[in-house]
Amino acid sequence: IGGLSPLQRPLAEGTMKAQGVLLKLALLALPLLLLLSTSPCAPQVSGIRGDALERSCFQQPLDCDDIYAQGYRSDGVYLIYPSGPSVPVPVFCDMTTEGGKWTVFQKRFNGSVSFFRGWNDYKLGFGRADGEYWLGLQNMHLLTLKQKYELRVDLEDFENNTAYAKYADFSISPNAVSAEEDGYTLYVAGFEDGGAGDSLSYHSGQKFSTFDRDQDLFVQNCAALSSGAFWFRSCHFANLNGFYLGGSHLSYANGINWAQWKGFYYSLKRTEMKIRRA
Repeated sequence: IGGLSPLQRPLAEGTMKAQGVLLKLALLALPLLLLLSTSPCAPQVSGIRGDALERSCFQQPLDCDDIYAQGYRSDGVYLIYPSGPSVPVPVFCDMTTEGGKWTVFQKRFNGSVSFFRGWNDYKLGFGRADGEYWLGLQNMHLLTLKQKYELRVDLEDFENNTAYAKYADFSISPNAVSAEEDGYTLYVAGFEDGGAGDSLSYHSGQKFSTFDRDQDLFVQNCAALSSGAFWFRSCHFANLNGFYLGGSHLSYANGINWAQWKGFYYSLKRTEMKIRRA
């Protein structure tokens, strides 16, 4: 600046001040830029299978099909991301039944978790993925919105007999702007019999009902009458979220019932509802 004329000095000083301000702004913005450039995706939590993998947001698994594609072949709990990369959801993956890749959204086997719950619990999910649980209607809707799925329902009684039912198409409110306002409507088609018979097609096209949100076609509340929550019509042939009554029961249709296999007076020992990409 010393070699500049009196007219040039103010201009040069102004330029240097402006550069200094820009430098300070850049330094202030650097932490924010670093934060924005950091992946919001959390790595798999220790103790959950697949914890050795740290992948980018675009590679976070949507379902157990993606987990399988990452090379995992063992049954167990994994993290999936139906709502996006910042919201991990634990889920049980069945990697052995009929070739594996099954994302389990309902699992019961010992009656340790109460399934007689209200709307919000069924919407968001409850239980533990390493035990009895329900994945949540919103998660199920998001999964079936992004991929085409088949459904498998595995059943077991207290005499160690097993059976299953399969449906080539399964979705939850696929065309709804708001799935919740649509009642998380069930769509199933393409029944294949694995010995259990078809107790679910009757429920296709029905909204989900709980004791505090009655959306069935019956004059009374099917969820309250059946001690459960399901896609009731008037009322059901399947009540897999009913009371865990441990086999034969005297009460009508309020156990874990699959009518086409064991009728309305037998509560099943084990049930799993699971989906896989079709």
